[in-house]
Amino acid sequence: MPAPIVTELVRASVDGRVALCRLHRPEARNALSPELMEALADAIERFDADPEVGCIVIAGSDEVFAAGADIGALARREFHEAVLHPAAAFWRRLAECRTPMVAAVSGFALGGGCELALVCDLIVASETAEFGQPEITLGIIPGGGGTQRLARAVGKQRAMELVLTGRRFGAEEAERIGIVNRVAKKREWLEAAIELARRIASRPPIAARLAKQAVLAADETTISAGLEQERRLYELAMATEDRVEGMRAFLEKRPPEYRGR
Repeated sequence: MPAPIVTELVRASVDGRVALCRLHRPEARNALSPELMEALADAIERFDADPEVGCIVIAGSDEVFAAGADIGALARREFHEAVLHPAAAFWRRLAECRTPMVAAVSGFALGGGCELALVCDLIVASETAEFGQPEITLGIIPGGGGTQRLARAVGKQRAMELVLTGRRFGAEEAERIGIVNRVAKKREWLEAAIELARRIASRPPIAARLAKQAVLAADETTISAGLEQERRLYELAMATEDRVEGMRAFLEKRPPEYRGR
């Protein structure tokens, strides 16, 4: 097990098979600066490479998950700087994570913060959470996957409204339209997310990664291509030692002991 990762911008640790990455830029409401993005992507990639980590939780503070880009820096950015900005690589690096990821959202998740939650596989939100893609009010559009992931999560009509108006919406609406998996009480949001992560991390690790890949294929391919990919991934799961152990444990009425093989 690698040592806990602690930086000024991302405080990360491991408890059992669950890794926790907490954004820590309170003076800027966890705005996604290049430095914070680099620190978070590094932590995610390190945990993703660790076979002992079965699920990763990304969280902010009680008041804010992430408030998006640093508007002051964004206002000064020239066109060529936007093209070369590390944000493009950041979103790709997170999307390539094979380990299931849970966003634990309390307070504001706006702009890039909303996109950070959406790039995760599941979202647990505090009743105080507030989501939104307000980029249109600044004369730009989401650039970290907001339009694409929103449309896939809630459908074209709702995504159009949210992107074109830039309005904010709360946790209950987010759950109702299919963005949030679970809404937790104000003081219980992080533990609820960690508990969900523990359940995921208790599953056979190879099967969990294959299942994540199969579900993502539903967003990224046609139904026929998705079914083909699902079948190939199923066959890979059938070839694992964990599959033998899981089925044997079921028949023997005992808890399975998965080894990630």
